[in-house]
Amino acid sequence: QVQLVESGGGVVQAGDSLRLSCVVSGRDFSESAMSWWRQGPGTEREFVATISKFDGTRYADSVKGRFTISRDDAKNTLYLQMNNLKPEDTAVYYCAARGPVGFYASDWHDDYAYWGQGTRVTVSS
Repeated sequence: QVQLVESGGGVVQAGDSLRLSCVVSGRDFSESAMSWWRQGPGTEREFVATISKFDGTRYADSVKGRFTISRDDAKNTLYLQMNNLKPEDTAVYYCAARGPVGFYASDWHDDYAYWGQGTRVTVSS
């Protein structure tokens, strides 16, 4: 059974940093692209960042220069380092993984077959 479990969320002040983690289990995802998404209060889920060993990383404009996505395949873990957090970053953050032939980075929601349950990040001003 495939599982993605996020952690690292919390309540912080504007300007602070957080690092989110997503541990994957159930199959080998080292060849699959993975990503982070978020859903704020009253908004739709939106793309944050994606990573692939084949074509690198991609970020939403709103987080570019502040967030860094990375992965440690030896630990089956995806990370999101978030610096200079802003109140508008407040959301539930989800990690996602593409299927067995999903090698390339994507910012399209439907490309991802597996999703975690989310971890909440609250940024106060």
